[in-house]
Amino acid sequence: MTMKAVVWAGAIGVTVMAASAANAAEIKVLTAGAFKQVLVALVPDFEKATGHKVVVDNDTAGALARRIKGGEAFDVAIITPGAIDDLAKDGKVVAGSRANLARVGIGVMVREGAPRPDISTVEAFKRAVLEAKTVAYIDPAGGGSSGIYLAGLFDKFGIADQVKPKAKLKQGGYVADLIVSGEAELGIHQISEIVPVKGVTLLGPLPQEIQNYTVYAAGLGATAHDNEAAKALLKQLTSEAAAAVLKAKGMEPPGS
Repeated sequence: MTMKAVVWAGAIGVTVMAASAANAAEIKVLTAGAFKQVLVALVPDFEKATGHKVVVDNDTAGALARRIKGGEAFDVAIITPGAIDDLAKDGKVVAGSRANLARVGIGVMVREGAPRPDISTVEAFKRAVLEAKTVAYIDPAGGGSSGIYLAGLFDKFGIADQVKPKAKLKQGGYVADLIVSGEAELGIHQISEIVPVKGVTLLGPLPQEIQNYTVYAAGLGATAHDNEAAKALLKQLTSEAAAAVLKAKGMEPPGS
């Protein structure tokens, strides 16, 4: 190759790289905590393939809905289908953009190496909750779906007054942190938020008769900075590659 050809080749390469950089977008994703691990696992390949950068911010589903209604800017939101539909009615999410991504059930955990109480039946689970010195779960007041469900379940069982004095309520993040630190003996949270935490043992899911699945869905922000980039990420989240990650992270396809 002549020197002139080398110069031209270099110039073309720089031009292509500059064009790629110019087309790259920063995509802000607001996600419920339970889906965060799936998102984080998929982002590197997406960024490598597209050149886009994904910024992830997580919170409880209720808190995210409030933030968005309050005017916070975002490109993609991952919360519950009902919340996405409500936000679409408010003009915060693009109408018709909702895509159901996954569902996750609630599981029960103890500290690694601790005795493993039986939770295989409804009565066994109720007994394990009553016999535990402390029980940790997400604070219902914060809008966490599992905490809201559990508060209702304890009321239904007629044990809410017995659980309340020993409840260790997490304001957000991993309930498992309270188990690892020894602040709580028994922890109850969505399985996808138990699986990634070292130092805890997942006893199993709630008995099927009282299991509660939370479905997570994505929607495009009505004022997304780059609508096509946001759509590309949404496509990745509904791909076959995403389905494999869901299983590894303790979730399952939404129609399971």
